[in-house]
Amino acid sequence: MDEQARVELAEPRFEHGHFLLIAGLGGRFTQETAGDIPDLWEKFIPEIGKIPGQKSEVTYGICCNPDGQGGFEYIAGVEISKLDDLPEKYRWVEVQPQKYAVFEHKGSLDKLPEVFQYIWHTWLPQSGHEAADAPEFERYSEDYNPKLNTGVLEIWLPLKA
Repeated sequence: MDEQARVELAEPRFEHGHFLLIAGLGGRFTQETAGDIPDLWEKFIPEIGKIPGQKSEVTYGICCNPDGQGGFEYIAGVEISKLDDLPEKYRWVEVQPQKYAVFEHKGSLDKLPEVFQYIWHTWLPQSGHEAADAPEFERYSEDYNPKLNTGVLEIWLPLKA
């Protein structure tokens, strides 16, 4: 029997998110190809600070535009103030104001797949909440450093009101 890795995750806080306009590098993924997302981040990191209208060094990993067959779009990006002058190489998405369960992840990025499995397959069914059809995202603080395990990584799960 395969023993599932135990995930230690504090109870989420609940927030009403505000409008975000996120731009960065993106691609389509499935559960099978999600392991390629770190490569997307490697390509994106040198772009930080060069994106027109960039508001801060906070970065976002946005899961959006599901295709109904397990595929989704993932954008590694930053918040921008406007779409004017955005070069074509960047993908962008609008995140509308929405109720969220916000989970803080401490520890290695290697554990993120287990954390997402826990949130979707254990916490959500037991919570009495339903996921909303809206982007789910990771929010990395300006001082986030995956090699040093410093900074804050939050997972924002959209909920039906």
